[in-house]
Amino acid sequence: AASRVFAFRDARWAPDPVLEPGAAVRTPQPVPLVIDNGSFQTRAGWASPDPAVPAEPLLRFRSLAARSRGARGGAGAETQVGNDLGSPEPLRWLLRSPFDRNVPVQLELQELLFDHVFQRLGVASQGCVDHPIVLTEAVCNPLYSRQMMSELLFECYQVPKVSYGVDSLYSFYHNRRQNWPCSGLVISSGYQCTHILPVLEGRLDAKNCKRINLGGCQAAVYLQRLLQLKYPGHFAAITLSRMEEILHEHSYIAEDYIEELQKWRSPEYYENNMHKMQLPFSNKLLGSTLTSEEKQERRQQQLRRLQELNARRREEKLQLDQERLDRLLYVQELLEDGQMDQFHKALVELNMDSAEELQSYINKLSLSVEQTKQKILQAEVNIEVDVVDSKPETPDLDPLGSEQSLEDVESINEFEPLFAEEQPEVEKPVAAVQPVFNLAEYHQLFLGTERIRAPEIVFQPSLIGEDQAGIAETMQYVLERYPKEQQAVLVQNVFLTGGNTMYPGLKARVQKELLEMRPFQSPFQVHLASSPVLDAWYGARDWAVEYMTREEGWITRKDYEEKGGEYLKEHCASNVYVPIRLPKQAPRTTEALAPSRALTSSTGNPCEQA
Repeated sequence: AASRVFAFRDARWAPDPVLEPGAAVRTPQPVPLVIDNGSFQTRAGWASPDPAVPAEPLLRFRSLAARSRGARGGAGAETQVGNDLGSPEPLRWLLRSPFDRNVPVQLELQELLFDHVFQRLGVASQGCVDHPIVLTEAVCNPLYSRQMMSELLFECYQVPKVSYGVDSLYSFYHNRRQNWPCSGLVISSGYQCTHILPVLEGRLDAKNCKRINLGGCQAAVYLQRLLQLKYPGHFAAITLSRMEEILHEHSYIAEDYIEELQKWRSPEYYENNMHKMQLPFSNKLLGSTLTSEEKQERRQQQLRRLQELNARRREEKLQLDQERLDRLLYVQELLEDGQMDQFHKALVELNMDSAEELQSYINKLSLSVEQTKQKILQAEVNIEVDVVDSKPETPDLDPLGSEQSLEDVESINEFEPLFAEEQPEVEKPVAAVQPVFNLAEYHQLFLGTERIRAPEIVFQPSLIGEDQAGIAETMQYVLERYPKEQQAVLVQNVFLTGGNTMYPGLKARVQKELLEMRPFQSPFQVHLASSPVLDAWYGARDWAVEYMTREEGWITRKDYEEKGGEYLKEHCASNVYVPIRLPKQAPRTTEALAPSRALTSSTGNPCEQA
């Protein structure tokens, strides 16, 4: 069982260093800069055939930004981007993303991400970015979003040219087989969305693309709610970052969801497959961690505090009793001076009937004041002596049962539980003190069916109340829009890509769903991307190196100024360009207006005519 206890890493993000680009990046001409602009993570690097230039993304950071409110000392607001945040949880309510689903809509935040990329990659050109940009965009990206992105790149950064492509198609291009162009059905599942993309002869069939508004983000939120309902005592410790860690390392896709749930009903299967996630906790609450010397020191400190508290209460009581005694002695002096009217008036205020009763109260208060003074002197002597005995001595009580002695008894009773465990003089061994329960086990999350429930939502969105079709139903719907010959071609290359397709068992689940929906003994093949997370960047780099000296797929500044920001040059991994078509309004001629004017003038007021 101990081998199945996993601790949360809670890894902090290391700030990205400022890199110095080599000479091969700028000579003989500036090489393209490839940016995979994902809603979960941004990846950036250079595209060059020179082996001196790394063929890996040099920057990888979360597509998040947080702006502080500014310090009280007058410092302005500070903006942190990506890995500079350190950890997202302390700043969860300040985090902002430029994306709505997988479409960038907040261009001021997108500008912050671009500034971070260009600064950390060491782009040193003055006033502009003189490198071509290869940028990924969403499937069927809205023209307004592309227009704002082109305006940002050409107007703000003065880039020479830019190329847009779909991340999942770049991944498909990177994992292409020998015969290209080829056809296939691309299933891309990311942080916010899942897409079903049919590709025919190397080109995207945009009319039959389908999107499911579910991804890794919704799975993490669903898992967080499940565990917070299961462990309400650890509500704050169940964070989204830890849920993402559970999804990445401890979740899997069930080949048959109902059958897998039946297996989890077995106690043996539960014990063998359940994962325990250890939350951080402190051992300071355990009593067995204290040594005998520490216990003795703590006991002496508690006794000193008790004595100081009693001494302070005695002094306050002495002051009050002295004030009352002085008041009674003043009334007695009125009697001795013969001022009977004032004396009787004072007795009424004191609620007394006679001089004998006054004398009795004076005697009691005088005795109480003297005894309190004696106790204060005795307490001062005791504080100077080091306490050695494990059991504190109870202070002497007033034999007359005055109010002061009753308060002392109450104060002793308040602190009595502190010394209850130390009554025996013989010290117990440290190992004999056992906690009531296992504190480490109390701070553990037991993952059972939650391991399969959270990732299952992409196949059954109804688990979280979403009125959408899952991957299997959407895939069948897309295939049925083609004739049987094209269906057979598409299913020969079902391609899985995206960070949300890295669950163990996903490939087998898709194969099972295809086996159920395809005709008997009809062949099909399912392929998983070699690196589902990074293949989009690798494919964009491959395309940039191949088309570096060509004009196909590149939007120049001249194209931007002539055809607008929404213009797109298509290529093998791009969207389909659909220009804006505004309906033409028929001109209103003078001949058409003449009869209406004549009708209006002949009939008078048009309102009366109506």
